Amino acid sequence: MKKLMTVLMVGLALSAASQAGLARVSGLPDFTELVESAGPAVVNIRVAQFGQRARPRQGPEDQPYDEEDMPEFFRRFFDVPDDRRPRRPDRIGAGSGFIIDTEGFIITNHHVIEEADEIIVRLADRREFEAELIGSDELSDIALLKIEAEDLTALEFGDSGALRQGEWVAAIGSPFNFEQSITAGIVSAKGRSNGAQQYVPFIQTDVAINRGNSGGPLLNMDGKVVGVNSWILTGSGGYIGLSFSIPIEVAARTVEQLRTTGEVRRGLMGVIVGQVTREMAEALNLDRPVGALVNDVNEGSAAARAGIQPGDVILEFDGEVLETWNELPPLVGANPPGTEVDVLISRNGEQQTVTVVLDALPTDADGGASPAAGGERASNALGLAVESISGDRRRELGDPEGGVVIIDVESDAAYRAGLRPGDVVLMINNRVVGDMDDFEAIVADVDPDRAVALRVWRNGATSFIAYTPEPPEIE
Repeated sequence: MKKLMTVLMVGLALSAASQAGLARVSGLPDFTELVESAGPAVVNIRVAQFGQRARPRQGPEDQPYDEEDMPEFFRRFFDVPDDRRPRRPDRIGAGSGFIIDTEGFIITNHHVIEEADEIIVRLADRREFEAELIGSDELSDIALLKIEAEDLTALEFGDSGALRQGEWVAAIGSPFNFEQSITAGIVSAKGRSNGAQQYVPFIQTDVAINRGNSGGPLLNMDGKVVGVNSWILTGSGGYIGLSFSIPIEVAARTVEQLRTTGEVRRGLMGVIVGQVTREMAEALNLDRPVGALVNDVNEGSAAARAGIQPGDVILEFDGEVLETWNELPPLVGANPPGTEVDVLISRNGEQQTVTVVLDALPTDADGGASPAAGGERASNALGLAVESISGDRRRELGDPEGGVVIIDVESDAAYRAGLRPGDVVLMINNRVVGDMDDFEAIVADVDPDRAVALRVWRNGATSFIAYTPEPPEIE
């Protein structure tokens, strides 16, 4: 009898545990209604960059063929070697996006449509339209497209600030061109940063994001957009559990400016900031290592006018407490130029509030940055217009050692390789570029038919970029 009672008790316990387990399983989120409501607003984006075409023959109509113009049949018949340079083929890419209103406006990533000659949008119902690019912003990785179509479904914006760690979210997009794919996961963290988009406090999730998901929506359980899927951290090119999305508020501000003015203007303080370490906090009489340490202040900048000095620690910006230094750029960039903000700083252990009137962050339309005083512009065999770097400009760039700054990329090959205005050239083919004289001497020895490798400084980090310079046009 005692054994029987024990068996019954164990059975009851197992039954209760089983029922509790079933309850937990039945409590998992159901994404079916979310897909049904949001799916029709998610689009597939295909982009094409047309290849390099053969150039028309120069000169009068009766000019005889030279070897460059000789038809392939005669070239083979007379055994003339074909030493012409190969032309660049067409390049095709794909991504995702989502409709934000019934007028046909669509959000996607800047990197999805960058350098595209043609953008095709395919809706969930398989209709296809050629899209117009309204505007694009590299610093936020947001682009705005427009299609002329009827009977469109639009997504509603949510509140990314209300997201909590551990909250369920979902992504819909076209990973590897598998359209209308949904993946789900949880919010891992908020306020993440990277070097390329320092003005974006990314949402980190464990939602499976892969190539082709870029530009698609990150949705909360109400089916509202809380982010724009942008990039993943990976060593293999595929998803490994770390995905990052642009908060919808950042995207909305960017889209509003692109829609009204075609460009994005951001505020600028004019400070170079860094991390407050434990030792630094102790030396500066701080209770703990928080805030943004001011390493330098640009002369004549908004921060300089407000009295901010090197060695100050910025604790709050416009009422927002800074836990780490990389929280400052998104807060500054979220405000338009001319905005007046209160900034709480600690100086020698004493706190004080200063008022800063923000300057404007230079854009590509401004030449990428403020002009360098006394710079020498030079167009050359590399297809780059460069100039020397003044002291103030060098501080703005993050104090690179030596080098010359690119002010214009004239060569298609250099642009395709990734060079941009504002980049600092430190080395060419393993030869150090200390100043303009070094640059000109090295470029004079460059063989335009061979690849050239440049070591470039950008946003405080260096990398190598290689390309084959294009020979100058003969006119």
